[in-house]
Amino acid sequence: MNSFNTRGIILTRTDYAEADRILTFLTPSHGKLKAIAKGVRKSKSKLAGGIELFCVSDLTVITGRGDIGTLISTRLFKNYSNIVKDLDRTGAGYELIRMINKSTEDGSEETYFNLLNSAFMALNDTQLDPQVTSLWFSMQLLKLAGHTPNLHTDSHGAKLKSSGTYDFHMDRMQFTPEPSQQGAFSANHIKFMRIGFAASKPQILHKIQGVGSMVNTTRPLVQTMLKSFVRV
Repeated sequence: MNSFNTRGIILTRTDYAEADRILTFLTPSHGKLKAIAKGVRKSKSKLAGGIELFCVSDLTVITGRGDIGTLISTRLFKNYSNIVKDLDRTGAGYELIRMINKSTEDGSEETYFNLLNSAFMALNDTQLDPQVTSLWFSMQLLKLAGHTPNLHTDSHGAKLKSSGTYDFHMDRMQFTPEPSQQGAFSANHIKFMRIGFAASKPQILHKIQGVGSMVNTTRPLVQTMLKSFVRV
């Protein structure tokens, strides 16, 4: 039998038969994979402790003939336990899992695993706003899927002006100047998005003054981009 070791984060758990469970993991080395954990729902199962949600675990999997392997060993590597202690953080965590599960394939790159792990780390920090972390995560999903908006020039090819206001052209993924100064987005909103798409971690956005207001204005736009181009 062929087996391999990997680190993984659980995306889905489905009860199967009397005591088994089919699990979907996101891993850095094997992309997204499915494995059955036999007998894991029994009270004395040695596998149960390493397959909790919002955790990173070390796994040993036996490859099967089909698409589903068999999980034979688990060890908890990191437990982001603060996420489940707060309803807002828990809700945000479930939403991140849902989005990354829909936007990744079986052979997804290590960057997706690192993205989810970084987001969990931020959600686990009780000093950080989960809404800011969720927005950063959404921006990074768009970026990984190749759908970063143009945040440097407007729909006419001119540089974005610090004094102007803009609306957004979804098909072109560009901002359109609003001559009457009644546009929904200011230069500060666009600068905030520029920082968010470039940021390697959500903690960078938390340092921006007035970040809550920026999130409230830009989040609907980013969510629309995700629905339009990533289908999540």
